[in-house]
Amino acid sequence: MLDVCLLGTAGMMPLPYRFLTSLMTRYNGSSLLVDCGEATQIAVKKAGWSFHPIDLICFTHYHADHISGLPGMLLTMGNADRTQPVTLLGPKGLKQVVSALRVIAPELPFEVRCVEITEAEQVFNLYGYKITAFKVNHNVPCYGYTVEIGRQGRFQPENAQKYGLPQRYWGILQKGTPVEYNGHTYTPDMVMGPVRRGIKLTYCTDTRPADSLVKNARGADLLICEGMYAEKEKLAKARQYKHMTFYEAAKIAKDADVKELWLTHFSPSLVHAADYMPQVRSIFENSHLGKDGKMVVMNFPDEEDSEEEET
Repeated sequence: MLDVCLLGTAGMMPLPYRFLTSLMTRYNGSSLLVDCGEATQIAVKKAGWSFHPIDLICFTHYHADHISGLPGMLLTMGNADRTQPVTLLGPKGLKQVVSALRVIAPELPFEVRCVEITEAEQVFNLYGYKITAFKVNHNVPCYGYTVEIGRQGRFQPENAQKYGLPQRYWGILQKGTPVEYNGHTYTPDMVMGPVRRGIKLTYCTDTRPADSLVKNARGADLLICEGMYAEKEKLAKARQYKHMTFYEAAKIAKDADVKELWLTHFSPSLVHAADYMPQVRSIFENSHLGKDGKMVVMNFPDEEDSEEEET
């Protein structure tokens, strides 16, 4: 299962009641963070989650509201006695940006590794996550991320028995390692069923509607997508600054055939956001207004249904 927490939902600046947009996930003892604007540390603390297991921080782009909290976050992680390396992932220029920010956080008890995205669409396998970075349409290079947790097929004991394999080898094959027995090599595919559907989460902020977003979000269990503006008269402003409206995000969710949509990255001027949701749901019914600290446990499809816990 994948634990998901929308740490904050604000765009441009943190507000007393709304932290900057950031996402945190937990899987198999490892945490992933997407974007780290100012006050992200407070949002993590308020959610009751830990800094220590953050192994990977992904950046959509290098506007201040998405990265300016990094020095403080790294220092906090160091103060939490972290010694294992931390990987940072982002568009070209990451090393230069991080180097500049670390002027105020020069000494850390762990290594910081920078991985730059070099293609319009690129896949990374890190810490048990399959992460697809895809370029979107903002006024600076910007990427969305699809995070997937794969799941192997079921073990088929009848196949192992057919080959006469003793049970002591079954667990080894289940873990993906071939075994030698009676002069023959047995591989996992000989005793495992078809790969099962895993978990798929797509996160995207700061973009106009883009084909790459529809493509990479297709069939996602959850799409967390920016809706900078809800007022329909602000469509021209959204186009000017290359952001999306609530309604454009809902259309993306519909076109991508996702299961659920959470809206995020709201303009500081947006008030009474819930008033606009009936119109949003007329486009995509399973749409929800993101809020700081909104959490969900995403289970594999054949396990019990996901249970959402809001705080």
